[in-house]
Amino acid sequence: MTPKQPAPRTRKSPEQVRSAVHQAVIDLLSDPEGADLTIPAIAQRAGVNHTSIYRRWGSREALLADVVTTRLERDWPLKDTGSLRGDLIAWAEAGVASIRTPEGRLLVRAAALSMPSSPTAQNERTQHFQPRIHAIEHIRQRATARGENPPTLEQILDQLIAPLYLRAIFGIDPPATGYPELLVNRLLNNAAGSATA
Repeated sequence: MTPKQPAPRTRKSPEQVRSAVHQAVIDLLSDPEGADLTIPAIAQRAGVNHTSIYRRWGSREALLADVVTTRLERDWPLKDTGSLRGDLIAWAEAGVASIRTPEGRLLVRAAALSMPSSPTAQNERTQHFQPRIHAIEHIRQRATARGENPPTLEQILDQLIAPLYLRAIFGIDPPATGYPELLVNRLLNNAAGSATA
């Protein structure tokens, strides 16, 4: 198969630049020959000047975080199912569906690559992932308004979201059936146990 050629450099709008750069990141992550994921390589593949990338994102880590969160947010917000358990299962099902795709696995690995190496990068990365945290908090607030007692944010992160992403990072597929329900049931049982302890 002929390798994809870099896009020609033409004048692009800010949204066209963002789209081209995001796609270049995905293309480079998908390269079977293990292309270097550097700002100059991304710029060349996207057909933009590397200074445009530094101006907009500041660092490779911030760019990777933006790509990951943008792709993850395509499936959000999830509809209100009417119950905390239903909302959490819907969240887990979306996560399982995502990491079963090649792009989804690549994006989770990209998230791991975007681990910050400085306090500034840490702050940038936190800002990029804030919408995901807000979405979880929205599920918790809906549950509270219905009179339910939701798990803490930390419990949801540790017991529902972390297992999905760890599987994606290490290339371990989730069980074929019932995995979202298994995670949610375990989370809710553990949360109920800690609340009565």
